[in-house]
Amino acid sequence: MYTYAFIPESAASLELPAGIAGSLQTVWDSGIGALVEAELDVEALQRSDEQLMQAVLHHDQVIREMFEQTVLLPLRFGTYFVSSDKLLEHLQAHAAEYLDKLAVLSDQAEYTLKLVLVDPITATDSEDTSGKGYFLAKKQQFQRQLEQQQQQQSELGMLKEAIATLYPNWRLDTPRDGIERIHLLVNRTHEPVLADHLNQWIALCSHWQLSLSEALPPYHFV
Repeated sequence: MYTYAFIPESAASLELPAGIAGSLQTVWDSGIGALVEAELDVEALQRSDEQLMQAVLHHDQVIREMFEQTVLLPLRFGTYFVSSDKLLEHLQAHAAEYLDKLAVLSDQAEYTLKLVLVDPITATDSEDTSGKGYFLAKKQQFQRQLEQQQQQQSELGMLKEAIATLYPNWRLDTPRDGIERIHLLVNRTHEPVLADHLNQWIALCSHWQLSLSEALPPYHFV
């Protein structure tokens, strides 16, 4: 049974979105529910890259639509139980743990802060392309680049300290494509305050371009 998320008992009467290839349903045990697409052929999704990518996107869309209705524990794409009995066994074994997590995550959302480096210092044309003048220009350029990198890392360190002071629940992600990502778990009612803090962080980090995502399911906090 393909599974999207675990949800609390209070979500039993909510409207379910469409699944990747069919309808969704819920499976319940011990006060905890699983949002599943029972007839989905997981192997069939892997027959083409395009089909697989569409499935990944739809998996995320389902979780986001449900997140607008209830607190949930989102699961990774491809989470699958071989039978309903195995799923029920899992719910029974982990019900207390999942209910505790859902209680902690109630009214919380994940916000992703992205940091992109401003354009680095690039080489400049020089009339003197040989001899001492050329090597001096290259040395000065290297020194400026080194100073800029040091300033960037210093700003990143100060930003982490500022975030840790204000938001105890945060995660630093692995940089990808030169982009730093920091995930914060914040009460959704505090979103205006978070926006104010973002402006402060932008002023703090002149060597970075900062942007903040919309409220997301707590992908990195389950």
